[in-house]
Amino acid sequence: MFNTLITDFRIIFERDPAARNWLEVLFCYPGLQVLVFHRFAHLLRKLGIPFIPRLISHLGRFVTGIEIHPGAVIGKGVFIDHGMGVVIGETAIVGDYSLIYQGVTLGGTGKESGKRHPTLGENVVVGAGAKVLGNLQIGNNVRIGAGSVVLRDVPSDCTVVGVPGRVIYRSGVRVDPLEHGRLPDSEAEVIRTLVDRIEQLEQQVQMLQPQPETVGAALKMSSLAGLKSFEDGKSCRLRDRAISEFLDGSGI
Repeated sequence: MFNTLITDFRIIFERDPAARNWLEVLFCYPGLQVLVFHRFAHLLRKLGIPFIPRLISHLGRFVTGIEIHPGAVIGKGVFIDHGMGVVIGETAIVGDYSLIYQGVTLGGTGKESGKRHPTLGENVVVGAGAKVLGNLQIGNNVRIGAGSVVLRDVPSDCTVVGVPGRVIYRSGVRVDPLEHGRLPDSEAEVIRTLVDRIEQLEQQVQMLQPQPETVGAALKMSSLAGLKSFEDGKSCRLRDRAISEFLDGSGI
């Protein structure tokens, strides 16, 4: 257990540029402190000691704001960055060198007995506020975007984004685990495709419209069309502006 704690301590300097000295990390990093509480509580639980492991877990939550059930299995080199609001359930398994941000929940979906919490592979990154619920298998080198809700198994070397989480393959691309904010926006891509399709259909409809038979009718229709075109153009510009702001992430 001591060697594991040393690995937990060293990984902070590798993954957090704000970590300046060992004294600061030891006393001011709740992610490390809660792992000390948890590893001791987990050892006592394995020895069959009642009550005390849960009490230690409760004290750890009181001190750090991070709740890890004594039954959870946490690998070596796991870094819980900031950590406030993190909840890790009883049967959860977190692989070696995983990175967990604040507000993450590794929880269950009901009162079923047995394995009911997720299993994370090695080098998994779980973004801030993400929820991984149920007895799921999350492969190695998986990145889960901030705010995502994962309800299905995820194969290795994938990125998951959205609610519910959608798998986006990134095979052959090596990604820095700290760059969890650089994730593709699948919803924006789909909306952009739909907008392009609508524009194509509008062009086809305009080509199919009948031409006026007389000059008088043409002038009359031209006047009405000009007014309608002005109103439609103004409306389209407003719609295009709203769509553009959404696709470009305005206000986020």
